[in-house]
Amino acid sequence: QVQLVEAGGGLVQAGGSLRLSCSASARTFSRYTLGWFRQAPGKEREFVATISWFGDNTYYSDSVKGRFAISRDNAKNTVYLQMNSLKPEDTAVYYCAAGGKVRSVVADQYNYWGQGTQVTVSS
Repeated sequence: QVQLVEAGGGLVQAGGSLRLSCSASARTFSRYTLGWFRQAPGKEREFVATISWFGDNTYYSDSVKGRFAISRDNAKNTVYLQMNSLKPEDTAVYYCAAGGKVRSVVADQYNYWGQGTQVTVSS
């Protein structure tokens, strides 16, 4: 069982930056592919980014590519999402997830989820 806790959300103006973090409880953290997803009001949960076991393989949605960066620190059982050049359309609840396959973009392929953290980007 893996427990995930996100942090770092908040309110930011368009063009600003935020860094989300997600801490995991599992000692086997380094064995999991990790992903970030987001869900805006009235919309389905959508894929944002994913990172492989050792952090050497990352993949992003087209909507965030070049602006967001996913990374992980297995020694700290933590995955990060650096978000730059934020846009109002990035407003959503952001979730981290564990357990997918490498480059998995489908939410159902992840076994464990955090509770989410709200990111609001004002125009």
